[in-house]
Amino acid sequence: MTLPDFPIETKRLVLRPFQKSDLDAVMQYHALPEVQRYLDWKARDRVEVKSALDAMVQQHGFQRPGDAVVLALVKREDSSLIGQVSLRWVDATAGQAELRFIIGPGQRRQGFAREAVREMLDTGFERFGLHRIFARCSAHNVGSASLLRSLGLRLEAHYREHALFQGEWDEELHFAILDREWLRGSKVKELHRNMVA
Repeated sequence: MTLPDFPIETKRLVLRPFQKSDLDAVMQYHALPEVQRYLDWKARDRVEVKSALDAMVQQHGFQRPGDAVVLALVKREDSSLIGQVSLRWVDATAGQAELRFIIGPGQRRQGFAREAVREMLDTGFERFGLHRIFARCSAHNVGSASLLRSLGLRLEAHYREHALFQGEWDEELHFAILDREWLRGSKVKELHRNMVA
């Protein structure tokens, strides 16, 4: 697989590998119960965040299934780290990866997550040559589900009360998109942008 050159720049963001110096910024969202309520880990203290960050610093390439590319989302205007986005390579034969993203509460509903996720889908399909990218989210996480749908990911499954999570029944949505669907959609959007401009 061809690795992208880092950092990756979008209109308002820089997507770059994590650095050990990012600890305080990562604490700003990893330690919040309102962030972790949709994730598969509890709110973390400083020691746990440091351990997670140490792992993320090493995750910036695909060598074998199970590897991940985890990138920090940094706002270009003020260099603040506001979240993260990742692809985890889950199956080499089928060319599949799982997409995940986290955005700090103060930066939501401003299009940053959409911008980052769009770039990771482009990277996954065009640079890594993936065939299928999927994402999971809680059925209660309306914002993430809406974002995935708006980018063309298809709802493939809704698992109702499939697991107990933090003392409550969890409802999980599974979304996915194929390379040919994403690339075709991207070309149509690009053509439309050029016609309007």
